[in-house]
Amino acid sequence: MNLTTSPNISVDVKPIDVHEQLITMWLDGRSRHTVSSYRRYAKSFLAYLNKPLHLATLADIQGWRATLSGKSDNSIKTATSAVKSLFTFAHKIGVLKVNPGAALKQVKPKDCLNERIMSELEVQTMIALETNPRNRLILRLLYSGGLRVTELSALKWKDLKERGDSGQVTVYGKGRKTRTVLLKEDVYLELLKLRGSSGSDDPIFRSRKGGHINRHHLWRIVSAAAKKAGIEGNVSPHWLRHAHASHSLDRGAPIHLVQQTLGHESVATTSRYLHARPNDSSSLYLP
Repeated sequence: MNLTTSPNISVDVKPIDVHEQLITMWLDGRSRHTVSSYRRYAKSFLAYLNKPLHLATLADIQGWRATLSGKSDNSIKTATSAVKSLFTFAHKIGVLKVNPGAALKQVKPKDCLNERIMSELEVQTMIALETNPRNRLILRLLYSGGLRVTELSALKWKDLKERGDSGQVTVYGKGRKTRTVLLKEDVYLELLKLRGSSGSDDPIFRSRKGGHINRHHLWRIVSAAAKKAGIEGNVSPHWLRHAHASHSLDRGAPIHLVQQTLGHESVATTSRYLHARPNDSSSLYLP
């Protein structure tokens, strides 16, 4: 690596130390989940590279991607996107004169979104069969609010506010963006029953130790509820978010409203649900 291009890095440090400093700067400000996964992918690539980053070529990146062949297409896309992002950052701050990652063509994986969209009956069955009041409320909020698992786990009572006969919840979401989601009246009232004597800074959903419930516990709650309802597949909390998007669009919600509620960066992301569950097809016009 040409260390003279970056005045903040000493020329006396070893490449491995430089790489670590670069990764730390690159990941600054990202979510904890993103930091964990992107750091893992970067470390994997740098271990394969086994030389200073400025000596990396497109062939090196392609060779590393080939070692991921046993993983799913989506996992490979995420891993290569992370490494491409690292190269883009290094080039942007002047550490690299050339960005070999820019020439890497991403393999577009099959869109399997339709496989992760549950029917309204399946969702309502999951909720109805959940006997634990707190866990049932978690299922309802993930579905009716369209929340991401990390958004729900981070909620505090101060994020919940009365709004007319119902209420709203302020969500600090992906990309460090804040949005407000209106809640159905019965969901809001059920949340109030859960509060008890909790203070405004206390978590809405607590762990056994009193802190915020973690996303792994939420995954187990959703997975257990899905199995009890007889739903096949590796059902995760995000499936309830998918269901929110699909079902609200099916019921006539404007696509821009769904985009706003879910916090999608682009309406194109929201439109994937229309493509996953089309209302019409030319195949239906054939004899």
